[in-house]
Amino acid sequence: MFFTIPTIMTWTRIAAIPLIVGVFYLPIDPATRNLAATVMFVVFAATDWLDGYLARKLNQVSSFGAFLDPVADKFLVCACVLVLVHLGRADVFVALIIIGREIAISALREWMAQIGASKSVAVHMIGKLKTVVQMVAIPFLLFDGMLLGIIDTHLWGVWLIWIAAVMTVWSMVYYLQKALPEIRARVK
Repeated sequence: MFFTIPTIMTWTRIAAIPLIVGVFYLPIDPATRNLAATVMFVVFAATDWLDGYLARKLNQVSSFGAFLDPVADKFLVCACVLVLVHLGRADVFVALIIIGREIAISALREWMAQIGASKSVAVHMIGKLKTVVQMVAIPFLLFDGMLLGIIDTHLWGVWLIWIAAVMTVWSMVYYLQKALPEIRARVK
């Protein structure tokens, strides 16, 4: 099921990356660039929930879709975090934590799947919560202004991205602890 409706929606998250990045190279005023990137990120991030819902509702769940969905999420988040670092809105240390964790946990999950122990590193609530905090922090930082004249999205975004970084480390430690018995058994 390479081209089902849910899988096509997942592909759109990957296709969105150059669009979001490209907005910041357009010769338009910064506030418009920020708004356009924020709206695109929110719309494309919402497809993460929608494609999963549709896959179950339309009975189009596939192993390819299950593989591609988290890859698309990671690409979208990592690309936007790099844009935020480039714009000076996120610290490079935050980017290293978020991107490094994604690489490490993806590699861990791949290895655990190869040894038949993928259930020990299955997605946990802490990982989902980390993702939610990231998905709120990123559009706040992309917007980088006053929302409704009362919410300083830059301030809230900085706090949330650091909270996401802490949760990122916490979730990585959690997954490593879950995998540790299998790792010890295989390393002997």
